[in-house]
Amino acid sequence: MNDKMLSTDRTEEKAPVSQAGQKPKAGGGRNGKAGNKKVRKKSPVIPASVAVQPLAQPARLKKRHWGLLASFVVVVLLPLVAAIFYLWTLASDQYISTTGFTVRSQESGGATEFLGGLAQLTGGSAASDSDILYEFIRSQEMVEAVDAKIDLRAHYSQPWPDDWAFALWPDATLEDMVWYWQRILGISYDSGTGLIEVQAKAFDPQTARAVTSAILNESQDRINALNEQAREDAMRYARDDLDQAIARLKEARESLTRFRTRTRIVDPAADIQGRMGVMNNLQQQLAEALIEYDLLRGTSNDSDPRLTKAQQRIDVIRDRIRIERQTFTSENTDTGAVGEDYPTLIAEFESLTVDLQYAEETYRAALTALQVARDDAARQSRYLATYIKPTLAQESEYPKRIILTCLAGLFLVLTWSIGALIYYSLRDRS
Repeated sequence: MNDKMLSTDRTEEKAPVSQAGQKPKAGGGRNGKAGNKKVRKKSPVIPASVAVQPLAQPARLKKRHWGLLASFVVVVLLPLVAAIFYLWTLASDQYISTTGFTVRSQESGGATEFLGGLAQLTGGSAASDSDILYEFIRSQEMVEAVDAKIDLRAHYSQPWPDDWAFALWPDATLEDMVWYWQRILGISYDSGTGLIEVQAKAFDPQTARAVTSAILNESQDRINALNEQAREDAMRYARDDLDQAIARLKEARESLTRFRTRTRIVDPAADIQGRMGVMNNLQQQLAEALIEYDLLRGTSNDSDPRLTKAQQRIDVIRDRIRIERQTFTSENTDTGAVGEDYPTLIAEFESLTVDLQYAEETYRAALTALQVARDDAARQSRYLATYIKPTLAQESEYPKRIILTCLAGLFLVLTWSIGALIYYSLRDRS
């Protein structure tokens, strides 16, 4: 029966199809009913043979996979286990002590406020002092000072050689201690506010607090030394200025004394006033003599001896006035002058007077500056204000075992991953 169906299907497939997509009428029955019968649906053609692929074999690890796994164990797992073992069994506990301070300046008050800023001679600002202090704490000098008080080498080399990563080796040099000092010391410095916060690590809380206390004391001593140096500089400068002012004042006074000795005039202005008084008196006597001469001339003849005597008196007064006037510009000492003209003497005297006044003002200013420097030296203009006293830890905070373990694992995995990628990249290119 199957063969019949197959043959029927082939016959139907070979039947022609009209343009409208319908088969032609078979036999042309009545009214074309035979042509209206539904066409039977085609059956699928079964191919003679179908190719079937074989099943995939189960996955197996190859040598490169075993090598990659072995490298992961060697590069990641073993170092990580060693780091965990070291951190949790061999690494010693470390304790933290914190202190905080800043440099403050006392504001000058009292009489120094009226001296026009002369108090500024005594030194710099607190911000620059904080910068100096920050560098001093990190310096070799600080390490030497703290080591002299605490014996840093003896304390920090106690866990050696078990804790070789965090301890100091016993035969460390001073340079090695300075390098190790940067590891155990943490400094936070705000240049805007001048606040300095110091943290010191040690293997016991008492030593950690002793280190921060030593740093605080040395910082205070350094600020005092800076104050002392600033005061000495200010006093030295003030004394030098005063010595120069005194020398200038002595020179001005000696010059004025030499002028008075040479001219025999204490004050040329007063001398001129005296001479002008003499001139005024002679002028008055001349006027009186002229009046008397006119009176005699009106009541007597020309041969009257009184008239001759009056004329002689007038001539003498006139000669004296002429001579007195010549003394103002004459250099002839026979007339009573000093051998120099008065305009030159007045100019020289005024110059010497100005020099003397300037020397006196400079001397008074130098005395004031010296007094200000002495007042500032009597008190501490800058001091160390501690806002956090050295603390005593109750539990260890270092080493950060969990954080260090995670970081070690992360870096080991990254190192292994990069190495694997490089290996496969080179393998694919070869």
